[in-house]
Amino acid sequence: MSPYEYTGLESGIFTLSTRMAPDSLQSVLQFLPSNASEAVVDQYFSTPLLEALGFQSQEVIPQYPTGNGAVDKAARKTVDGDIFLKTQVNPYLLLELKGKDVNLANDSAQYKSTIKQLKGYLLAPNCQSVQWGIMTNACHIQLFRKHGKVIHPATQCISLTAENVDQEIAAIKKKIEEPTRALTVAVYNNKGGVGKTTTSVNLAAILTLMGKRVLAIDFDPNQQDLSNHLGIPVSKDNLFNALDQKGGELLNIVHPFKYPSTNPKLVFDVIPPDQELGEIKQEYELRQRWRKNTLYKKLDLARQEYDYIFIDSPPNWRVFSQLAVYAADVVLIPTKHNNLFSLENAAKAIKEFIPEVQQEKKDGSPVPLPIFFNGEKITPPQLRVANEAIAVIIKSAQAEGHDLLPYFFPRYTKSSKDPYIAQVPSYANIAGSAFARIPAVYQNRAAHEYYKNLAKEYFLQ
Repeated sequence: MSPYEYTGLESGIFTLSTRMAPDSLQSVLQFLPSNASEAVVDQYFSTPLLEALGFQSQEVIPQYPTGNGAVDKAARKTVDGDIFLKTQVNPYLLLELKGKDVNLANDSAQYKSTIKQLKGYLLAPNCQSVQWGIMTNACHIQLFRKHGKVIHPATQCISLTAENVDQEIAAIKKKIEEPTRALTVAVYNNKGGVGKTTTSVNLAAILTLMGKRVLAIDFDPNQQDLSNHLGIPVSKDNLFNALDQKGGELLNIVHPFKYPSTNPKLVFDVIPPDQELGEIKQEYELRQRWRKNTLYKKLDLARQEYDYIFIDSPPNWRVFSQLAVYAADVVLIPTKHNNLFSLENAAKAIKEFIPEVQQEKKDGSPVPLPIFFNGEKITPPQLRVANEAIAVIIKSAQAEGHDLLPYFFPRYTKSSKDPYIAQVPSYANIAGSAFARIPAVYQNRAAHEYYKNLAKEYFLQ
């Protein structure tokens, strides 16, 4: 006999008998009707889901006020007698529920609007402590990781069935109970000369100054610009061996950059390239040696040691760039307002290269962050020309089925047509600091403010 009984069908209302409590997620999915409303999903699916994720009743608050509306459920484990239901502060996970009549299949309009809704809750004033967000309608479920201001998928949008639900929820539980510390950022554009190295160096430096532990990886062995910028010597084969050998460990080859000061807040770690990598010219040989997930796996320990890992990637779509983007949670894309090719190559990365990696990783990452302008200060006429060129790129991509608007104009909506793009002006002065082998943010007040604003724009809540 089923633990549920259907009543009220003649009036179009679905209820479940409370004679027997739901005993598993499997049984809930087996007997929820195909048109179950959000209220039914909430009543019969959300509780066993949260219990399967390790949360008890006193650790869950329904209709939690985020400061930007009420999310369906918020949860946090009890710590040292601090019971979430009593104190109602510092939520850890948010759950947004929908009915089965809402299509949460990947890339549907309702899927996209629900992601936007969940992101609004995750970034709300009362949710700064939140690290995870889940959206589900009992047909699909997806987990999102929040790191400061960055929100990125931690799983694909998963189709739930009675056969796979226990396995999939167990995998999600493991992720939320064992979060990685670091956000891994590939700094990439297929176009050279847009300031990828300068961006990597100065973001690493400013976030260090703001109390974060940072690792910067020079993953362009042919140019070696990041290491040269900081005056860090390259080895003969340290990085090559760490990547190539089964027991090779990247944390064993870090080189600290130390500003000539006693202030410990001015020290961050660097992994330089080496001569061996720079001397391998054949793409075929590199592909024979390494899989695309090689760097990703080698960063396992580093992700627990640092708050941010920046990977300075070469300007091409070959082995080193592919390994860097695969290893990343997000991709930061510098462009220049007066370089059309940098904008077109950013669009190409968002449309083609990053989705290619997402398909291979199968966890929804990495995701591109909105572009920003690296370069000299922009006059209003120059900005207008750049925006017109971007509009053409967006329209062309739309005809191909790609929506680039959020990546070029992140604040643009139907009601607020705001063509905002983040900017780091005075690039020439910032890049000139390389002669001193010191990040510009440690020497130049304007550079300090520019990159502090950039860090707040993208990373810090």
